[in-house]
Amino acid sequence: MASEEPRVRQNYLAILVAAVAYFLLQVGWFSMFMQPWLEGIGRTHEWALSTGLNPALQYGITLVAAAVMAAAISCVTQLIGPQTVLRGAQAGALLWLGFVLTTFAIEYAFEVRTFQLLAINTGCPFVGMVVEGAIVGGWKKK
Repeated sequence: MASEEPRVRQNYLAILVAAVAYFLLQVGWFSMFMQPWLEGIGRTHEWALSTGLNPALQYGITLVAAAVMAAAISCVTQLIGPQTVLRGAQAGALLWLGFVLTTFAIEYAFEVRTFQLLAINTGCPFVGMVVEGAIVGGWKKK
């Protein structure tokens, strides 16, 4: 008897909604923590405005990255059991703990950056990944 492999079915509308939700969270988060974040990276508001970077490109990259993250969380959620809001949120939190927090913590330990900056830079992905997980976990494709 052959074992049946779990089948992952992506709900692209749920992924898009999750990505937009995370994108909006990032806008609010970094607006709220702009000054301590700039101080933490040793920059000023004037520097941020004078970089010459294209905001449309920056926001586009941010939205695409959030969509890739939502798709990955959706895959993991479906592979570990029944697709639910709670399981999706748990998958988002576990992926954050295993990959985001650890990666930043290692980098910050060697860069001798502050705990405050670590909290700002990893807090947003934590909330965002839990929210994305809840959306893609709870929104089953019909």
